Amino acid sequence: GFDPHHPLQAPKQLRVAVGPRSLQHSRMRHDTAANRFVVVGTTGAGKTTLARKIAEALDLPHIELDAYRYGPNWTETPDDVVKELLRQALQGDAWVTDGNYRVLRNVVWTRGTTLVWLDYPIYVVMWRLWWRTLRRTVFRQELWNGNRESFRQHFFSRESLFLWALQTHWLRRQTIPSALAQPEHTHLEVVHLRSPRAANKWLKTLTSR
Repeated sequence: GFDPHHPLQAPKQLRVAVGPRSLQHSRMRHDTAANRFVVVGTTGAGKTTLARKIAEALDLPHIELDAYRYGPNWTETPDDVVKELLRQALQGDAWVTDGNYRVLRNVVWTRGTTLVWLDYPIYVVMWRLWWRTLRRTVFRQELWNGNRESFRQHFFSRESLFLWALQTHWLRRQTIPSALAQPEHTHLEVVHLRSPRAANKWLKTLTSR
């Protein structure tokens, strides 16, 4: 279990001022394999891709929150069920997750040690989301529990992820710093990445330690 006094598990304190411009790259602990990474950001920014790369670089398990949230036919798993499943999945000393679910923060963020925020410009997000949607729909890519995306879902539906990205992008720039300033989250080390280039540069530092 988690022991806050254990030398490999005790998270480094980091003071985070409210406001996206105040967040800076934090220094990672020397033993990167002992980190529990939480990757967040606007839908389509590339959270899952980066999380997989972190997991591969450090040989850590990758836990995709969407896979726990969505059952067959896009049915949403109840909050209490998802939380219990994640509590079991996140018992390990080191892992990588990705996802934005506010309702799961009391399970994921409180257990994490390093939060990686992909805070890219909206045009970068929309471009990436377009190509992701094209790839998933053209090749009928299976996501979680047999679910697949469709053009109709994204271009002729109120559930479009493009609309969701536009509705939440600037809101996250307010809510994420505010959430990080809460007492239960101040233990998190924050890596605030503003471009894919910065993300790639940071990723390379993980394997050079």
